[in-house]
Amino acid sequence: MMPLPLANIGEEYLIRKVGGSPEVKKHLEDLGIVAGGTVTVISTIGGNVIVKVKEARIAISKEMASKIMV
Repeated sequence: MMPLPLANIGEEYLIRKVGGSPEVKKHLEDLGIVAGGTVTVISTIGGNVIVKVKEARIAISKEMASKIMV
């Protein structure tokens, strides 16, 4: 298991765990980032991580991305 910012760009990963406060977990869940789902890192730009979740591209901060374990 590793935090999302360390994942290879372009590879699809299974989300194993989503950490953080209840508010952070709820926000990520609303974006479609849930344990058991898949996520692909598209790129990292200026401290943000752009991911693809369920055919949508989402930009999240590196801090928030580090709470997602793949």
